[in-house]
Formats: sequence, structure tokens, C-alpha cells
Amino acid sequence: MFHTSLDRRGFLALAAALPASLHAATLAQVRLGVTSDEIDEDVDVAAKFLRSFGLGYAEIRNIWGKYNTSQPLEKVKEARMLLDAQSVKTSILGTPFFRGTLPAESPAGQKELDAQWKLLDDAFDRAEILGTTKLRTFGFMMKPGETAMEKALGRIYELETEAARRAKKRGLRLVVENLVGSYFDTGANAAKLLKNVKEEALGLTWDPNNAGMAGEVSYPEGYAKLDPARIFHVHLRDWKKGPDGKVDWTFVGEGTFDNVGQIRALVKHGYKENFTLETHAKHPDGKAAATRKSLTALLEVVKKV
Repeated sequence: MFHTSLDRRGFLALAAALPASLHAATLAQVRLGVTSDEIDEDVDVAAKFLRSFGLGYAEIRNIWGKYNTSQPLEKVKEARMLLDAQSVKTSILGTPFFRGTLPAESPAGQKELDAQWKLLDDAFDRAEILGTTKLRTFGFMMKPGETAMEKALGRIYELETEAARRAKKRGLRLVVENLVGSYFDTGANAAKLLKNVKEEALGLTWDPNNAGMAGEVSYPEGYAKLDPARIFHVHLRDWKKGPDGKVDWTFVGEGTFDNVGQIRALVKHGYKENFTLETHAKHPDGKAAATRKSLTALLEVVKKV
């Protein structure tokens, strides 16, 4: 089993020793899906697109022009019906829970927290309708110029622990995404969250490209700091830095990220959860065309794993 105590030199050696191919990974091993609204916000269109590629999973975030948590339950039930018609399962429910700044310890701040707990309850209801046990959440955004002070981190750990306990009571799991600008933007910082929140119902949406955008060598170095057993979901795409130093999302295979190495390492370490293409790259013909281009390349990556 992979241990977080493995030092950097040892991990790099392990990564280098991984076989060139794990007998060509299949879509049964790499449970690949796409964030549906990066295809189309019409669930029927997105589901049919996925089925045309032989994919059976979708991360559900925005549907019909609104975040799923802002849609009435009847619309969420309609989404489930359309996904079922194409044999597409919801791998994870995207939510904006704890994506704002950390509320102040004041009456006004308590109102903000109360609204977040209401949002979480609404997300629980929608996850159950869509048939997923996982909710993509966050760990708060830092204010401009702010650094991650221990006092703030301690409070965040307490709030994340409480949120995970609420999820566990519903038989669900919270999956915090490492996001640029958040307290937990890299593998190194996400590892601190996992170390301090022991609840089994809380894990990580590992987004190595976000970590790369935040300045970390996310694979293999950032990944080496994580316990793979606490990674419940993975986002995939690609990025590159231009000659002017500006970093942009790009299509899979046209950037700098080692998707083959990262997927191979996860499979090697026993990862059996879902991977989601979160396209982000722009195409002149729109979102579906962008996703088609990256997905076609990503399916070739899977063949090399």
C-alpha cells in the first residue's frame, strides 16, 4: 500500500519504475466521464454525447442554465430520467459549498454559515435523487493578499469536520477540490486538510492541473504528498505556460501535464473511483467541440496507461 511517509526521492523512483503499460487500461478501470455542462447545459444533449463516446459517467454541476442546487427537485428528477435513458450515472454532484471566503465570527458571519448549511442540505437531496454518494465541495477562498494563518485553518478544519459528519449521517461523502486561490490549492496544502480532518466521509477531488496552475509540480511531487486512499475523485485536462509567462488551459495533449503518468500512478496505487474530464479549454465552435477534442485525446491517453 502507498504511504504518505514515502519521501520525495523514493516516490520519484517509484514513479519511474511503474511499468510502461498496465496491460492497456480500459474504461472499466479508468472510470472516465465528463462534467456535463462543459458539453451542454441541456442534460439530454450532454447524456447523448457521452453515450456516443461509450462513456457512462457525468459530473453534474449546472443544468439548464442554473447550478443544480438552484434547480427545483422536479428538474433534478427530470435530469435523472434523461441520464438513465442513456445509461449515464452521476459520478459526483458539483456544489458551491464552502467556495466563498471564510465567514467572520460574528452575527453576520453566522448568517452566511447558516446559508451554507442550507445549501449542503439541498445538495444532499439532489445527490440522492441523482444516485451519487459524492459531493464536490471546497475549502474556502482566501481574500486578496491573505495568507493561510493557523487560526483560520483551525476554524476551517472544524467546519469541514462538521460538514463531513453531516454527510456521513446521510450516507454521503464530501470531496473537497484543490482550487487555485483557495486555502487548499496544491497537493501539499490539500494534504494538510486531510491530515487535520480525519472523518472518513471527507476526501479530495484531486485536480493536478489546478495544483500546477498554483505553481506546484503536481505530478509526481504534489501527488506524492497525498494519501491515495483519501482521493475520492480526479479531474483531468491540460495546461501550458506561454512565452509571456501566462498560464492557459489547453486541450489534452497540447499542454505540459503528464496525464499518462498521473493516471497510471493512481491505477497502480489502487484508485477505483471516477475520473472526470473538466475541459476548460476554449474552441471557436463552442463547448461541445472543445470537449470532443480533449476527450478524443484523453481516450488515447487511457490506451497508454
